[in-house]
Amino acid sequence: MILYHGSNMVVEQPKLIQQNRFLDFGMGFYTTENKEQAISFANKVYHRRQEGNPTVSVYEMDESTAFSSCDLLRFAAPDEKWLDFVYTHRIGIYSGKRFELVYGPVADDDVYETFMLFATGTLTKKETLKRLKIKRLFNQLVFSSERAISFLKFTQILRED
Repeated sequence: MILYHGSNMVVEQPKLIQQNRFLDFGMGFYTTENKEQAISFANKVYHRRQEGNPTVSVYEMDESTAFSSCDLLRFAAPDEKWLDFVYTHRIGIYSGKRFELVYGPVADDDVYETFMLFATGTLTKKETLKRLKIKRLFNQLVFSSERAISFLKFTQILRED
Protein backbone atom coordinates (compact mmCIF):
# COMPACT_ATOMS: atom_id res chain seq x y z
CA MET A 1 0.00 0.00 0.00
CA ILE A 2 1.32 3.46 -0.96
CA LEU A 3 0.41 6.27 1.45
CA TYR A 4 0.91 10.04 1.27
CA HIS A 5 1.23 12.68 4.00
CA GLY A 6 0.89 16.37 3.11
CA SER A 7 2.78 18.94 5.19
CA ASN A 8 5.03 21.98 4.94
CA MET A 9 8.14 19.82 5.49
CA VAL A 10 9.56 16.38 4.80
CA VAL A 11 8.42 13.80 7.36
CA GLU A 12 10.85 10.88 7.06
CA GLN A 13 10.16 9.62 10.58
CA PRO A 14 6.53 10.19 11.56
CA LYS A 15 5.82 10.99 15.20
CA LEU A 16 2.72 11.30 17.31
CA ILE A 17 2.36 14.92 18.37
CA GLN A 18 -0.37 16.64 20.34
CA GLN A 19 -2.68 18.37 17.90
CA ASN A 20 -4.20 21.80 18.44
CA ARG A 21 -7.55 20.94 16.86
CA PHE A 22 -10.04 18.11 16.68
CA LEU A 23 -9.69 15.88 13.61
CA ASP A 24 -11.83 13.18 11.99
CA PHE A 25 -10.27 10.15 13.64
CA GLY A 26 -8.67 11.75 16.70
CA MET A 27 -5.01 12.22 17.47
CA GLY A 28 -2.59 10.51 15.14
CA PHE A 29 -0.44 10.66 12.03
CA TYR A 30 -2.74 11.15 9.04
CA THR A 31 -2.10 9.63 5.64
CA THR A 32 -4.13 9.06 2.48
CA GLU A 33 -3.97 6.82 -0.56
CA ASN A 34 -4.86 9.80 -2.77
CA LYS A 35 -1.85 11.81 -3.97
CA GLU A 36 -3.94 14.82 -5.06
CA GLN A 37 -5.56 15.05 -1.65
CA ALA A 38 -2.13 14.98 0.03
CA ILE A 39 -0.88 17.72 -2.31
CA SER A 40 -3.93 19.84 -1.49
CA PHE A 41 -3.35 19.35 2.22
CA ALA A 42 0.36 20.19 1.88
CA ASN A 43 -0.61 23.49 0.27
CA LYS A 44 -3.13 24.24 3.03
CA VAL A 45 -0.57 23.54 5.76
CA TYR A 46 2.03 25.69 4.02
CA HIS A 47 -0.37 28.63 3.63
CA ARG A 48 -1.59 28.31 7.22
CA ARG A 49 1.93 28.20 8.71
CA GLN A 50 3.69 30.44 6.17
CA GLU A 51 6.94 28.50 6.44
CA GLY A 52 8.67 25.59 4.76
CA ASN A 53 7.42 24.28 1.41
CA PRO A 54 4.35 22.30 0.41
CA THR A 55 5.71 18.75 0.64
CA VAL A 56 4.21 15.30 0.32
CA SER A 57 6.05 12.47 2.04
CA VAL A 58 5.45 9.07 0.48
CA TYR A 59 5.43 5.78 2.37
CA GLU A 60 5.01 2.09 1.69
CA MET A 61 3.26 -0.21 4.12
CA ASP A 62 2.46 -3.91 4.11
CA GLU A 63 -1.28 -3.57 4.64
CA SER A 64 -1.98 -7.16 5.63
CA THR A 65 0.78 -7.24 8.25
CA ALA A 66 -0.05 -3.84 9.75
CA PHE A 67 -3.80 -4.43 9.79
CA SER A 68 -3.46 -7.84 11.42
CA SER A 69 -0.86 -6.65 13.97
CA CYS A 70 -2.61 -3.50 15.18
CA ASP A 71 -5.96 -2.72 16.75
CA LEU A 72 -7.81 -1.58 13.60
CA LEU A 73 -11.11 0.21 13.08
CA ARG A 74 -12.15 0.16 9.43
CA PHE A 75 -15.03 2.07 7.83
CA ALA A 76 -15.97 0.86 4.36
CA ALA A 77 -18.29 3.80 3.67
CA PRO A 78 -19.59 7.02 5.23
CA ASP A 79 -22.33 5.27 7.20
CA GLU A 80 -23.99 6.08 10.51
CA LYS A 81 -21.18 4.59 12.64
CA TRP A 82 -18.61 6.57 10.66
CA LEU A 83 -20.62 9.78 11.04
CA ASP A 84 -20.95 9.30 14.80
CA PHE A 85 -17.23 8.52 15.14
CA VAL A 86 -16.10 11.52 13.08
CA TYR A 87 -18.65 13.91 14.58
CA THR A 88 -17.71 13.10 18.19
CA HIS A 89 -14.01 13.47 17.37
CA ARG A 90 -14.53 16.77 15.55
CA ILE A 91 -16.38 18.32 18.49
CA GLY A 92 -13.97 16.82 21.03
CA ILE A 93 -16.34 14.53 22.95
CA TYR A 94 -15.28 11.06 21.75
CA SER A 95 -15.00 8.71 24.74
CA GLY A 96 -14.94 5.30 23.08
CA LYS A 97 -12.20 2.80 22.47
CA ARG A 98 -8.88 4.03 21.11
CA PHE A 99 -7.58 2.26 18.02
CA GLU A 100 -4.01 2.07 16.73
CA LEU A 101 -5.17 2.36 13.12
CA VAL A 102 -8.35 3.93 11.78
CA TYR A 103 -9.12 3.56 8.08
CA GLY A 104 -12.02 5.13 6.25
CA PRO A 105 -13.45 8.07 4.31
CA VAL A 106 -12.08 11.58 4.82
CA ALA A 107 -14.47 14.28 5.95
CA ASP A 108 -12.41 16.93 4.18
CA ASP A 109 -13.15 20.62 3.57
CA ASP A 110 -15.50 19.70 0.74
CA VAL A 111 -17.89 18.06 3.22
CA TYR A 112 -17.28 20.50 6.09
CA GLU A 113 -20.41 22.50 5.30
CA THR A 114 -22.53 19.35 5.48
CA PHE A 115 -20.97 18.52 8.85
CA MET A 116 -21.70 22.01 10.15
CA LEU A 117 -25.33 21.74 9.07
CA PHE A 118 -25.54 18.45 10.96
CA ALA A 119 -23.78 19.87 14.02
CA THR A 120 -26.22 22.78 14.24
CA GLY A 121 -29.23 20.49 13.86
CA THR A 122 -30.17 21.86 10.44
CA LEU A 123 -29.72 18.42 8.88
CA THR A 124 -30.76 15.11 10.40
CA LYS A 125 -28.37 12.19 10.48
CA LYS A 126 -30.26 10.61 7.57
CA GLU A 127 -30.08 13.82 5.48
CA THR A 128 -26.39 14.23 6.28
CA LEU A 129 -25.55 10.68 5.21
CA LYS A 130 -27.57 11.14 2.02
CA ARG A 131 -25.57 14.27 1.12
CA LEU A 132 -22.27 12.56 1.94
CA LYS A 133 -23.04 9.58 -0.28
CA ILE A 134 -23.11 11.78 -3.38
CA LYS A 135 -19.64 13.15 -2.63
CA ARG A 136 -16.50 11.31 -3.70
CA LEU A 137 -14.76 10.72 -0.39
CA PHE A 138 -11.18 9.50 -0.43
CA ASN A 139 -9.82 7.23 2.27
CA GLN A 140 -7.46 8.17 5.02
CA LEU A 141 -5.43 5.96 7.32
CA VAL A 142 -4.55 7.33 10.73
CA PHE A 143 -1.74 5.90 12.84
CA SER A 144 -2.38 6.41 16.56
CA SER A 145 0.42 4.44 18.19
CA GLU A 146 4.17 4.10 17.83
CA ARG A 147 3.66 0.43 16.98
CA ALA A 148 1.35 1.36 14.12
CA ILE A 149 3.76 4.00 12.83
CA SER A 150 6.57 1.43 12.81
CA PHE A 151 4.91 -0.23 9.79
CA LEU A 152 5.46 2.87 7.62
CA LYS A 153 8.53 2.92 5.38
CA PHE A 154 9.46 6.35 4.00
CA THR A 155 10.27 6.14 0.28
CA GLN A 156 10.39 9.65 -1.22
CA ILE A 157 9.08 13.20 -1.24
CA LEU A 158 6.97 15.11 -3.70
CA ARG A 159 7.37 18.89 -3.62
CA GLU A 160 4.95 21.45 -4.97
CA ASP A 161 7.30 24.43 -5.30
